Amino acid sequence: MSTRFAIPRVITVAVVEDDRDIREALRLTLDAREGFCCTGCFASCEEALQGLPEAPPDLVLMDINLPGMDGIEGVRMLKEKLPGTDFLMLTVREDEETVFRALSAGAAGYLLKHSAPESILEAIIEVHEGGSAMTPAIARSVVRSFQPRHDHTPLSDRETEVLAKLCDGENYRSIAEALFISSNTVKAHIKSIYEKLHVHTRAEAVRKALRDRLI
Repeated sequence: MSTRFAIPRVITVAVVEDDRDIREALRLTLDAREGFCCTGCFASCEEALQGLPEAPPDLVLMDINLPGMDGIEGVRMLKEKLPGTDFLMLTVREDEETVFRALSAGAAGYLLKHSAPESILEAIIEVHEGGSAMTPAIARSVVRSFQPRHDHTPLSDRETEVLAKLCDGENYRSIAEALFISSNTVKAHIKSIYEKLHVHTRAEAVRKALRDRLI
């Protein structure tokens, strides 16, 4: 009588990192732990684009600052070729713009390189199980990005209201009616907004409002 045993699922991981020492350290960390297997290491996105489609891993640890194509563009291109593969950024950069570019490109997580090996392995498991892994500092940065920066705005409360209406595509008359002020007052507010934001057109004002989260 034979007994059937379930074979533990091994998470296959590839590494894209130009620093040889870091690349080797990640490979050794993965291969030394039960349940993980490093299936390939690449020094650039160009190498990864050639090698990864031949044997797609479950997850790719991706650096951002790479020679040639950067890691964010690499994720964007690889995600098209490997829709079933997850990507976890492992980098020294934690500014909000870089984080969001990476997440928008298709990354499922974002960790800093100085993260402990156990933290990296836990993040791989979390992403593989459908979650999104981030360090506490990165997570706070993401949360802050959804919060208006009214405390940093050079605009008055009324100017902020007018700017919000401009971003909604409203004209001078509809803004005046909504805020119970005259069209001339609206024009005066808009002139002041342009001066404070150092812009000259509605389009420029809207772009700056959205980029700097002034509304």
